[in-house]
Amino acid sequence: MSSNRKTSLTIAAAVALAFGALTVLSGGRALFGGADARAAVGDAVPFVLWFNFLAGFAYIVAGIGLFLRHPPAVWISIGIFASTALVALAFGYHVMQGGAFEMRTVGAMVLRTGVWAVISVVAWHHIRQAPVI
Repeated sequence: MSSNRKTSLTIAAAVALAFGALTVLSGGRALFGGADARAAVGDAVPFVLWFNFLAGFAYIVAGIGLFLRHPPAVWISIGIFASTALVALAFGYHVMQGGAFEMRTVGAMVLRTGVWAVISVVAWHHIRQAPVI
């Protein structure tokens, strides 16, 4: 594996782990924190909040798999990307129906979908196509 391949995969793994840890912490605070934490969330959409919190654990699993170059990490990454895109679509439908939401959720879902699209491509190119040792 070339140095560039190794570096991009390591960066993708680190991003997945950091993103996962931050997602679990912020989601956990929003879901299980005190009244102040819940009030700070504003008009969060419950299904999006729960999805993101639970997906944070999958981010961590994917990040570990990417560091270890395990082929299942490719499919986990693609699954995270696909499920995030579907939740983003459902969130869009919720918004179009006039449901309450926070504008920061729009940005967060775009960011999450984009990050996992990139991680999935990196994983595909650097693990799936690499020879299994």
